[in-house]
Amino acid sequence: MFHQKKPYFGDMNILRSFAVFILAGLCEIGGGYLIWLWLKNDKPLWFGILGAVILAFYGVVATWQSAGFGRVYAAYGGIFILMALIWAWRIDGFKPDKYDVIGALIAIIGACIIIFTPRNK
Repeated sequence: MFHQKKPYFGDMNILRSFAVFILAGLCEIGGGYLIWLWLKNDKPLWFGILGAVILAFYGVVATWQSAGFGRVYAAYGGIFILMALIWAWRIDGFKPDKYDVIGALIAIIGACIIIFTPRNK
């Protein structure tokens, strides 16, 4: 009888989209971090090799989004900013200040506008 119109968010729902963004972020930051440790902290070569494999997997994960390449990568940039700060805080002991937090929130809002705003086809 009554058919509710689903909100338009590309071809996938918001939770799945965020999950893919988070997985992509973990792959990019984690892979980059392993390479960083190998080159800057004298860790074994296998750190670098594993980091490269994880970074390559990041390239695959990003394709799981349904929006076009430009929008996905633009929106991911905002999410990456927040995730990089969280990684640095939790893994490296970096203490974000209020300007880091404000900047990350602005980036996340921008990312959400880019990827989730309904558009006419």
